[in-house]
Amino acid sequence: MSLTAVEADPREALLSSSGRSEFTPLLRTVKSQNLLERRYGWYARVIAVNALALAGVLTGVVLIGDSWWTLLLAPLLAVFSARTAFIGHDAGHSQITGHKAAARLIGLVHGNLLLGMSYSWWNHKHNRHHANPNHIDKDPDVAADVLVFTGEQAAVRTGFSRWLTRNQAWLFFPLTLLEGVALKVQGFRDLRRQSPAERSVEAVLLVSHLLGYATLLLTSMSPGKALAFAALHQALFGLHLGLSFAPNHKGMEMPDPSGEPWGHLRRQVLTSRNIRGGAVTDWFLGGLNYQIEHHLFPSMSRPHLRLVRPLVRAHCRELDIPYAETGLVDSYRQALRHMHRVGEPLRTE
Repeated sequence: MSLTAVEADPREALLSSSGRSEFTPLLRTVKSQNLLERRYGWYARVIAVNALALAGVLTGVVLIGDSWWTLLLAPLLAVFSARTAFIGHDAGHSQITGHKAAARLIGLVHGNLLLGMSYSWWNHKHNRHHANPNHIDKDPDVAADVLVFTGEQAAVRTGFSRWLTRNQAWLFFPLTLLEGVALKVQGFRDLRRQSPAERSVEAVLLVSHLLGYATLLLTSMSPGKALAFAALHQALFGLHLGLSFAPNHKGMEMPDPSGEPWGHLRRQVLTSRNIRGGAVTDWFLGGLNYQIEHHLFPSMSRPHLRLVRPLVRAHCRELDIPYAETGLVDSYRQALRHMHRVGEPLRTE
């Protein structure tokens, strides 16, 4: 796997001269406070606790067995599946360890084996997002797909896609219920892109997850209950991820593809939104509520993001750069308002 924006240490980030002049003083301060040092002990505890939680839920599924009461464990499994995805995300950013082979192993276990979600596919896509967030031509997260994010994208929609765009603000959260399954499908589709060596490892782990998941459910309960459990688990897992990722960039600045390129600091700050909150918010959103800091320092260990936040805010204030931060509910309101506004012309035809 090549070294890309998401894996690169921010100290080695490629910045424009103007971006470097704005970002360098902040980087110097952060380095002086050792905030780029990795937190091995913290991640060891997080991984261990998450593994025990997953094991406990799965043991509960086996012990309760063929009963509708087993479905009460599906929401718990969805919550800890999201925690597993956050660990895989951090591994892909080299937040857990700077050793590439070790980071990949952690990512493969938590992504492919435990979730059935391709670590390589996620990194390939996420790398491009981090390099150019909200850039309509370069960020795959704002490419026209089920949802669209600009009036130009909306204008060319036809048929069923046009109906989706007209109603995308209302449909957004219902659509996230399908995200858990969609991530698995994308992982298998991405195998064609991967090198033979990478593909063999990824494919074996993805298939192992599906076989293990199906075996656990079908040997613990009847096919009908197993299907209901899987549907509830995957829907709530997708919703949890949607709740975590939706506030980050939707409705924020989108760089003009034909305009002057922004430096690293402005490119990451102006396109990102933070979510205020305490320890519960940090836990529920996996640290992604510090989206600005995460984008500025992608390899920074998760517990340091809240510590660097005051430094980033002060630096942005000094440079008169807007620093977007709001509450969780308002962040969803802003994101949905943007999607509603994009679809507005199609509703007034």
